[in-house]
Amino acid sequence: MKLLTILIFMWSSFNLEMVNFNNFYVLIFFGGFMAKFLVTGAAGFIGSHLTFRLLERGDEVIGVDNHNSYYDTNLKEARLARYQNHPNYIHIRMDLANRKATEDLFDKYVPTHVVNLAAQAGVRYSIEDPLAYIDSNIVAFAHVLEGCRRYKVNHLVYASSSSVYGSNQEMPFKENHNVDHPLNVYAASKKSNELMAHSYSHLYGLPTTGLRFFTVYGPWGRPDMALHKFTKAIIANEKIPVFNYGNHIRDFTYIDDVIEGLIHVLDGSLVINGSRKNKHLYSQDGTLPWRLYNLGSNNPIKLLDCISCLEKALGRSAKIEFLPQQPGDMHDTYASVDNLVNDFGYKPKTSLDKGVANFVAWYIDYYKVNCC
Repeated sequence: MKLLTILIFMWSSFNLEMVNFNNFYVLIFFGGFMAKFLVTGAAGFIGSHLTFRLLERGDEVIGVDNHNSYYDTNLKEARLARYQNHPNYIHIRMDLANRKATEDLFDKYVPTHVVNLAAQAGVRYSIEDPLAYIDSNIVAFAHVLEGCRRYKVNHLVYASSSSVYGSNQEMPFKENHNVDHPLNVYAASKKSNELMAHSYSHLYGLPTTGLRFFTVYGPWGRPDMALHKFTKAIIANEKIPVFNYGNHIRDFTYIDDVIEGLIHVLDGSLVINGSRKNKHLYSQDGTLPWRLYNLGSNNPIKLLDCISCLEKALGRSAKIEFLPQQPGDMHDTYASVDNLVNDFGYKPKTSLDKGVANFVAWYIDYYKVNCC
């Protein structure tokens, strides 16, 4: 047996793998492989945390965001300010729904890996303006898929959502459960993303992985999310509207756990010029480079218990106004993360008490409020 050793020295930590090329064995040190990440939604909640993490470890990142006004753009600018001057970062302000602009983006920067986190967010807003979700979540995603196909991107990881489980009542939610009954257009758009990715994986061999995020919360979170709204109201001594009379159960997932899961999926699936196949890129029968994973805490919490954590962190009591369930809302969410654990050895672990306390500390500092 002949042994050819290729050492690829780069600045990040390396892995080791033996690859067989026509009976020649190549011992490759990689992981410092020069990946160029395109992160869409880079000024958003999850996107900004991921971008910060990738830059922190030495990766090159091209960030894209349209900076729309769905919520306070000052928050987006503040997130961006943490890393926009980093030497390995380039920020592009553009709308991915613009086909020509997206083509030009891929032509100019030629990313090796794409993480698509850009989307019109918000379940309830999708009831008011469903067409915004078609443009941002379906048309824009199609443009990203096409860019990945044309430039043979090594791996596309994209944000799906627990919302795709819709009216499913079987708990915990598993990736093989039926998701044909979305309760709102946001959920339907995310289900569409999964189907579109499947088509591109099947037709063009594009490796795609969808992550179904479950109620992500933490520092730098969106102001339209319940935790943010509740904190603001409690500090102002105002009533907080609690729908479904507080009977909702949610699989709250702390942002650091979400980013760690994302990193595990990205690093566990790196390929070099198509020569390295990682089993985690492939469907369970091994035939298609298409996967879906739940990314949740696997620890559902009653909404009222979450409010109790907020009260504890703020040192104040909440005034609650109980209201009926809103149209489009899911009653409960509960993630099975067995596939994530089995394939990557990773499971989110931050307790709600700790996560909420971290969020409150950030909120007080960012908004400069004196509440305690």
